[in-house]
Amino acid sequence: MSQHEQDKELQLIAQQTQNWVERVIMKYNICPFARREVERGSIRYSVIDESKMHNVLEALIKECKRLDDNPELETTLFIVPRGFEGFYPYLDLVDVANDLLIEQGYEGVYQLASMHPDYCFDGEPMDEPSNYTNRSPYPLLHIIRESSMEQALASYDDPESIPERNIEFTQRKGSDFFAKLLSQCMEK
Repeated sequence: MSQHEQDKELQLIAQQTQNWVERVIMKYNICPFARREVERGSIRYSVIDESKMHNVLEALIKECKRLDDNPELETTLFIVPRGFEGFYPYLDLVDVANDLLIEQGYEGVYQLASMHPDYCFDGEPMDEPSNYTNRSPYPLLHIIRESSMEQALASYDDPESIPERNIEFTQRKGSDFFAKLLSQCMEK
């Protein structure tokens, strides 16, 4: 694959992920804080063209440093399309990445939210509709500024109700509805 083809593929992955944020997460208010950042253009979509854990982790720390240096960027969707397609290897990545953030002095600065095409909450069946609140087009780590999250939660009435509302909504709509939405985000 030529560099040009590779760049186009990475751009497509970023676009498909942005489609998901706008057409699912924002449109259906899965994350009530997403709309503001989409409208401000403060979400960075960073596609990591690595598949080995140590390279992905190195890129993760570089992305945290980018956020350090660019306060106008609110958050990064750190997309890892290769190497972590399986949910369990992805969960290993999440665990090691969280440990690395602590080791690198980012505890209390950034937190990671996890999304994956096969996301499944512990103890839930794979076809449980609520899993779609964390199902994304590609494996990704959402790097969130903790200070911003604290501010957003403080200004939101009853933030504890968000997961309950999402579970109720996804169960009402059903897995097929969300599977179709997710596949539509992948269209070119």
